[in-house]
Amino acid sequence: MADDLDQDDMAAAWEAEMLGAGGGDDGGGGDAFAAEWEAMVGGETGRTSSASTIGAERVLNQDEIDSLLGFDLGDDSGEDKGGIRGIINSALVSYERLPMLEIVFDRLVRLMTTSLRNFTSDNVEVSLDHISSIRFGDYLNSIPLPAVLAVFRAEQLDNYGLMTVDSNLIYSIVDVLLGGRRGTTAMRIEGRPYTTIERMLVTRMVDVILDDMKAAFAPLKQVDFELDRIETNPRFAAIARPANAAIMIKMRIDMEDRGGRVELLLPYATLEPIRKMLIQQFMGEKFGRDNIWEGHLATELWSTEMQVEAVIDELPMPLGDIINMKVGQTVFFNTPPDSPIELRCGQVSLTRGRMGRVGRGIAVRVDQPLSAVAHRELFG
Repeated sequence: MADDLDQDDMAAAWEAEMLGAGGGDDGGGGDAFAAEWEAMVGGETGRTSSASTIGAERVLNQDEIDSLLGFDLGDDSGEDKGGIRGIINSALVSYERLPMLEIVFDRLVRLMTTSLRNFTSDNVEVSLDHISSIRFGDYLNSIPLPAVLAVFRAEQLDNYGLMTVDSNLIYSIVDVLLGGRRGTTAMRIEGRPYTTIERMLVTRMVDVILDDMKAAFAPLKQVDFELDRIETNPRFAAIARPANAAIMIKMRIDMEDRGGRVELLLPYATLEPIRKMLIQQFMGEKFGRDNIWEGHLATELWSTEMQVEAVIDELPMPLGDIINMKVGQTVFFNTPPDSPIELRCGQVSLTRGRMGRVGRGIAVRVDQPLSAVAHRELFG
């Protein structure tokens, strides 16, 4: 019975408390509870929306992903990529900047402009597009066919190079040399191999370019470039391993409304014998050689004074005897008066002669020419 009364009293107390919270006179307790509940719910909602906003900002579209990875499907220019792809590709080919090589090919462009004008009797403009580094295998796979590939040999460098002439330039050269009309596009027949006449005309143009390359390298080193063979299939023009690095030079040849491209490929192994000369910095076209300074240095060397000693004889003596020497003591040599004496510059023996007297001075008459050892030590 007592338990029932306790439960009834507890239920009445709960009911009174609920009534007081919901419909009390001031309603302050209920309002405070509701405000607190709303703030808690609002805070959770705000945090949820903030987290959603942050998550939405981290979502990248396809263009941003391509830019991050360095892939651009619409760009076939072959230029350096950025992003992860750029990092990977930069590790593939170690490009060493060769400042002197750039000037060599600038000189080649000027020489080709003159020689090709004489070769075609037409207005020819040659321009250097760019110089880049590439794997040899990647270059062979990127050659647009049909094309003529000329394999040439650098005699003094004991290696090979590759020259590629595209089809547009081939047909343009044929038109120019055989009297084709200007302003008309050369008719191309797909799938037809080049004829003997076309190959011979292109071979003549390749010989002209190789002669200009010889003249362009002449201030740096005498290199004879000789044509080895002409190929139309890139598989037969392999002059290096596919993984070997090479320097690629792209040039554009324009003959008014006709023209095409010539590409030169020089493996790093070909340029290795002259690499030290290619990495040097220089001014103008003198390739690091100043004739004015050479003349001034030669003039100063010829007028340089040097001390020459005439050695009559050498007598080995103990150090104790030398220390005990006194004034007036006589030292005897094993040399007669008419024996030849030696002329020295420092520790280098120059020549031999005989001692005499001219007036009040002692003189030496040279009897032998300058020795080979002295000439090598003094003049290299």
